[in-house]
Amino acid sequence: MGKHEVGTPKYIANKIKAKGLQKLRWYCQMCQKQCRDENGFKCHMTSESHHRQLLLFSENQDKYLSYFSKEFANGYLELLRRQFGTKRVHANRVYQEYISDRHHLHMNSTQWETLTDFVKWLGREGKCVVDETEKGWFVTFIDRDPETIRLQEAMAKKDKMDKDDNERMMEFLDKQIARGKKLSKNVTESIPTDLKRPDDEKIVLNLPIKKIETTKIEAQPSPLLNFKKPLPPVKHNGISKKEERKKTALDEIMEEEEERRIKLKRRENWLSEGIVVKVITDSLGEKYENKKGIVEKVTDKFIAVIRMIDTNHKLKLDQAHLETVIPAIGRKVKILNGGYAGLIAELLEIDTKKFCGSLRISSGPLSGKVIDIPYEDFSKLSDF
Repeated sequence: MGKHEVGTPKYIANKIKAKGLQKLRWYCQMCQKQCRDENGFKCHMTSESHHRQLLLFSENQDKYLSYFSKEFANGYLELLRRQFGTKRVHANRVYQEYISDRHHLHMNSTQWETLTDFVKWLGREGKCVVDETEKGWFVTFIDRDPETIRLQEAMAKKDKMDKDDNERMMEFLDKQIARGKKLSKNVTESIPTDLKRPDDEKIVLNLPIKKIETTKIEAQPSPLLNFKKPLPPVKHNGISKKEERKKTALDEIMEEEEERRIKLKRRENWLSEGIVVKVITDSLGEKYENKKGIVEKVTDKFIAVIRMIDTNHKLKLDQAHLETVIPAIGRKVKILNGGYAGLIAELLEIDTKKFCGSLRISSGPLSGKVIDIPYEDFSKLSDF
């Protein structure tokens, strides 16, 4: 029977049927042909082209079987990684997403007869974490990509550096409290006892008594001494009122400014013009990785134009691909975040245990003040 003409209702119906998925048992992987019913599949099995493909398969069965199995596993894992990531998901849900593509590689041509066998194989090979529940098998993808592992380590390092002094102090206090509770358990508690005294024992008190002889002295008033003696200055906390210095307007302004800076919240963006930064992404190649540059312009809150110091090339990078640079002791830095953001300071000391640096502000009304700032909140200032 010949094919129907293009545009006829029968032709359109056949095209619609061909687009949809058909039963797996009526698909021939060697010929890559899908049949719509059992009769069509039986006719295909008796065709000459199918017998030629079977002869090729019989010559090297292991080669074709391993190839089809590898392609099926790679496609399944790629879909699991791209669409679901490292989330726990039902294995059959991923399989339904995989077979929605009409040109996918079918399971009946692989070494696994059922999806359960395939999921168990994923668990044995260590490619996924699999577990069985009442609802079926669930899989969790294990991402071993070196780039992903590096990013996770970088994020963990950044989270560790983001802890401010208060959080570190709270952790220290919690550890001290736990240590105190642990030590208190080892100390034996003293139990109070009743005071017992024999009945025939007498209580004797020997208190020395001294007689004080008082003499009465009559003093005659003198006209020369007829004046009031000035009282000593009243002291508050060891400082007399005369010694107290009244606060000037400048002192009040500085106190208000300090309170305002303490209340300021941290910002998510820290990029600023004129600072030196380091490129930490390897997507640009070894030519730019771990190289330093100067921020010439901030086009967005999180995007800046960087001029590399070595090559003088200009790059447009995101804040996530950059990190601050800690200069040598005595060099100028710029504070990028917190209440002192925007001020120029001098690096005095680096505390590696607290992940912070001691800075002396060299500009503004707070010039000369020494503060402690975390590593990520200040960066080296460009000299040119």
